Amino acid sequence: MAKDAAAPGRLKQLRMVAQIIQQANPKGMPIVYGSALATLVLFVIVGVIFSWTWIVLGVFASVLVGMLVFSRLAQTAQYSMLHGQPGATYAVLQGMRGNWHVEEKPVAVNRDQDLIFRVVGYPGVILVAEGPSSRVQRMLVAEKKRVQRVAIDVPVYDVQCGDGEGQVPLAKLQRHLMKLPRNLKKGAVSEINNRMRALTPAMPIPKGPMPKGLRMPRGPKMR
Repeated sequence: MAKDAAAPGRLKQLRMVAQIIQQANPKGMPIVYGSALATLVLFVIVGVIFSWTWIVLGVFASVLVGMLVFSRLAQTAQYSMLHGQPGATYAVLQGMRGNWHVEEKPVAVNRDQDLIFRVVGYPGVILVAEGPSSRVQRMLVAEKKRVQRVAIDVPVYDVQCGDGEGQVPLAKLQRHLMKLPRNLKKGAVSEINNRMRALTPAMPIPKGPMPKGLRMPRGPKMR
């Protein structure tokens, strides 16, 4: 009964995602249907030549290919919607799977809505900034010094997320962090995270008026 009740919810969610894909890319859903149909046709041709079992396999293969393409286009559409929004970096970071600890609030912010988020994982402590390099570089240097006073002998990385030269695009941020060296063991990650949480109990308040719309968007779970 529980599965039957959940089915309409899943269908509604799939329709909502399909609408997002269609808004971001009008050719998106035709590509999904076309890839599934092309896969089925290929298996049918092979089945006619060799064995009907290929046709049965083709039904499952076409559904699988269609879902894979659908998932990829949905992820691209979600990144497109987040792009340029304050806090988009956090929306991507909090969707990371595994032993990653992301501070819920930015650890540094200025009046231009440039933000720095702190992540603790197997590589160590990672400071991720969003904003133009000319503005966030000084913020990163100051925050890195603060972290290094507490995280002694722990690697501290700084990453700039954006479209500028030397910055990591939003869509590649998760992959970039996953490629960093694994310097810590599981127990050390939790211990360092506890020390970091004690370092910054609250978001620092910048001088001047607070940025408007600083509420962090809740992004989708990225795979």
